[in-house]
Amino acid sequence: MSANIGEKPYQCLECLKLFSRKYHLETHLRVHTGEKPYKCSVCLKKFSHRSVLVSHMRIHTGEKPYQCSVCQKKFSDQSALVTHKRLHTGEKPYHCSDCLKEFTHKSNLIKHMRVHTGEKPYQCLECLKYFQQNSGLIQHMRIHTGERPYKCSECSKDFSHKSALVKHIKLHTGEKPYQCSECIKAFKDKYALLNHMRVHTKEKPYQCQVCLKDYSHQSNFLKHMKIHTEGKPYQCSQCLRDFSRKSALVRHTGVHTGEKPHQCSQCLKGFMEKSALLKHMRRHTGEKPYQCFECLKSFLDNSALVKHIRVHTGEKPYKCSVCLKSFSQKYNLVIHLKVHIKETPYQCSVCLKGFNNISGLLKHTGDHSVLKQKSDLLKHIRVHGEEQPY
Repeated sequence: MSANIGEKPYQCLECLKLFSRKYHLETHLRVHTGEKPYKCSVCLKKFSHRSVLVSHMRIHTGEKPYQCSVCQKKFSDQSALVTHKRLHTGEKPYHCSDCLKEFTHKSNLIKHMRVHTGEKPYQCLECLKYFQQNSGLIQHMRIHTGERPYKCSECSKDFSHKSALVKHIKLHTGEKPYQCSECIKAFKDKYALLNHMRVHTKEKPYQCQVCLKDYSHQSNFLKHMKIHTEGKPYQCSQCLRDFSRKSALVRHTGVHTGEKPHQCSQCLKGFMEKSALLKHMRRHTGEKPYQCFECLKSFLDNSALVKHIRVHTGEKPYKCSVCLKSFSQKYNLVIHLKVHIKETPYQCSVCLKGFNNISGLLKHTGDHSVLKQKSDLLKHIRVHGEEQPY
């Protein structure tokens, strides 16, 4: 039977889809029946379409009959070549109808649409957590199985994610291929560079639609959103303080228990958090991994570097709400505010005079010690009879 142009007389009784040829209907029905009549003779994998089997066989034979005319790269199937050519042409034929973002692959558009719909079709059968992508579920499952399939050939350390291994290898090679064009600082991966660039651009692309607060990093934005979506479901049984994340509650409980599970192997000092221990260890090793690219001065931690950079930029982000005076460090603003509220928490034990900062108190107590030394000297001289006041 030959169908007229535009005529689709063959209909699937399952999904009502129409086809112009009977053969196409028969092939389509395998979607519903699950039938896979074509088997690979090498690995025994089955396929519903003969053309897919033909493409698959090239994995075993290594045949790549389709070649890019621009860069001469070869491919095992024509669809891969068509997709590849878009790298050269810049063509992005798939458009998101919500935000108009363009994609070179239809599969990437489908994945992207889940950002708008909120759809998470992949569920973990262990903890019932949902994921937008199958790859996300596969990576998540390794938390339950403990599987770490990616091993470093240098130190044999195992990783659950390939991306983590790639980053780790750069610790051995020292490679930092991504360089900031503003301050020449180099990074191991492109994502770290993009995050860093926001220090210069002041860009904060992540905005909370509830309270309109802006964030420069997606991780901080996602943590913030839990305050609105989940509230603070984790409560401290000691002081009843609420937390949005379980990890934050665990860290907080150390304040009450006094537990410091992370101990320095050098001086045995204990810390509640591993990050604090890592910072402390640099005092022993002398390591200062954070460097200012203006004057090359190095620092133990990133926060110290951020403060130091303000010496060069002149930035003073902390402003007094009373007199509008600005400061480069929050600590200096706190001290300054005591001028307005007349708070004098630091008191001299000799004359009971109060001071609003400890440096003022130390300077003042030095005056007492100088006077005492003078008085003691005069008394001593009188012992030798050089001065007889009476």
